[in-house]
Amino acid sequence: MPDPGAGTVRRIYGNLGKLLGGKAAAGILSLIYMAVAARALGPRDYGVLVLVHGFAMTVGGIVEFPGWHAIVRYGAEARATGDAPRLARLLRFAAVVEGAGGACAVLVAAVLGPLLGARLGWSPVALAFAVPYSFAVLASIRATPAGFLQLTGRFDLLGLHNIVSPVIRLAGAVVAALVGGGLHAFLIAWLVAALAEWAAMWGFGLYVARQTLEAGWSRGGLAGVRRENRAIWRFMLAANADVTLGELAGRLAPLVIGAVLGAAPAGLFAIAQRATTVIAQPAQVLGQAAYAELARLVAAGGHGRALRMAVARCLGAALVVAVPLVVGLIVFGRELVVAMAGAAFAGAAGVLVWLALARAMLLVAPPVSAALTALGRPGLSVVSNLGANLGLLPLLPLLLAQGGLAGAGWFALAQAIVTAALLIACLLHATRATVSARRTKAA
Repeated sequence: MPDPGAGTVRRIYGNLGKLLGGKAAAGILSLIYMAVAARALGPRDYGVLVLVHGFAMTVGGIVEFPGWHAIVRYGAEARATGDAPRLARLLRFAAVVEGAGGACAVLVAAVLGPLLGARLGWSPVALAFAVPYSFAVLASIRATPAGFLQLTGRFDLLGLHNIVSPVIRLAGAVVAALVGGGLHAFLIAWLVAALAEWAAMWGFGLYVARQTLEAGWSRGGLAGVRRENRAIWRFMLAANADVTLGELAGRLAPLVIGAVLGAAPAGLFAIAQRATTVIAQPAQVLGQAAYAELARLVAAGGHGRALRMAVARCLGAALVVAVPLVVGLIVFGRELVVAMAGAAFAGAAGVLVWLALARAMLLVAPPVSAALTALGRPGLSVVSNLGANLGLLPLLPLLLAQGGLAGAGWFALAQAIVTAALLIACLLHATRATVSARRTKAA
């Protein structure tokens, strides 16, 4: 009997190929601009740059309300039935909701930045630029067009979008270093890159919408969206909570380090995080490439073994890429850190080992979370992330006080182990429960 998940996995790998080119280019560019910034600013000011940007992205992650999961899930239903007006209404609805959340996020960042910055280790230069930098939050307000590009299979444009921000950051970093503009110049460069990242994604989405939807798709009301898309608010709330909680600990960790240890250790931690990002990217891209295909597999009846096998194949591909990278980082971590950022950042090598192991454990998270969301059970992923990320977060200050910067690595590994275990348990439960319920209904 043919495996219904095999075709899904082939399409996932096809989508993955389109995304990886952009991700690979973005990864190389990010290493270059990071090296320029780190050498030009030194550990303290580079740490402040990381803290300011991290604060903006954390506020955006908490306050914003992205709708790309809903667009992919409900948009697939609309496209399957050829209901273009329903899809247009769904897009307008998601754009309005995300736009409102984005405006609130910018306002919150503008108000809280000057109030909390000093406690988070910001310098006077950063505090003076806190209000303008709040607009960097817009970099994360782009889920609606991203979801539409996934739905329409335009992974080529998603891959191209990956390099927009790195290209502008690199150009800005080179100019800032050459003119000796210091932290203020780098903050301006990072802000311009964030705004370009936002504008480019919305531009790509509008371009594809004009090609694929009927004229006038952007005009009209939102009446009927809730009726046409059953439980859309509940689904969006759960999916948004899942994304927020899944990313929250990673965003909060540098801020906590800055508050407890200062800006320089936060800069060292950021270098170690960047060095180990290469491990996480295969799974993150795979999760992004997989969601639309897993949703189609579930819609076609692949709720049990087929779905589990598709996820297992995705994880296998991620492990093949990631394991050699983990070994290389553990063996040559110090040399890599010094080559990337200079001898002043050699202290990042110790925490890098722990972060590499944590990244390896978290390879399971993106594909499993995508599968749970495709099953219509994002709440299970929320529970996992809530328990592992927020539940363990109070340990971070204690571990930092006990072990210094190494404590951040201990925390990351413990959190990764708990997250992976909870997600796998939730997927096994969800697939068995869904199959059992369908058999009972059929009987």
